[in-house]
Amino acid sequence: MQSAPRILQSLASAWLVLGTVGCGTLTPGATAIGTPIETVRHGIAAPTGEYRLPNGGTRLEFAQGSFGKQTWMLDFDAGGHLVANQQVLTEANFGNITPGMSATDVRMRLGRPANVFDVSWQQLQVWNYRFVGGDCVWFQVSLSRAGQVTESNIGTDPACDGPNTRE
Repeated sequence: MQSAPRILQSLASAWLVLGTVGCGTLTPGATAIGTPIETVRHGIAAPTGEYRLPNGGTRLEFAQGSFGKQTWMLDFDAGGHLVANQQVLTEANFGNITPGMSATDVRMRLGRPANVFDVSWQQLQVWNYRFVGGDCVWFQVSLSRAGQVTESNIGTDPACDGPNTRE
């Protein structure tokens, strides 16, 4: 039977190995450049989306965080090695969403929305993205029935609406 210090040392070593091997799969943004795509695909968290890049590479989406406030995009070259990773739910990236852009392009740039609703009288669908630093606001993208961006802006997040206590 092993002594307590020996068991603790074994556990610490196991955690170190898991941390070294699985670091990139626990936090997509910490994944090392050059990591093979199959290592990331089969990590602890499964991708929430996958997109083909124009250069023959692949973009993996990892939507996560409290209220979906983070979406990491990991870009792999045609050979399947990580070349870039970015948390895409930022005001700078929102500024790149322009009228006329396709819904597919929006998904590829920002990932899946946290919330979607229809505005039938305007024949629009609105995609809503929460983001870190955007307390009580979210980024909204209005899409026509044809799947084209008609407008985008920052709006009030209804999750912040508390009960109306006025009588």
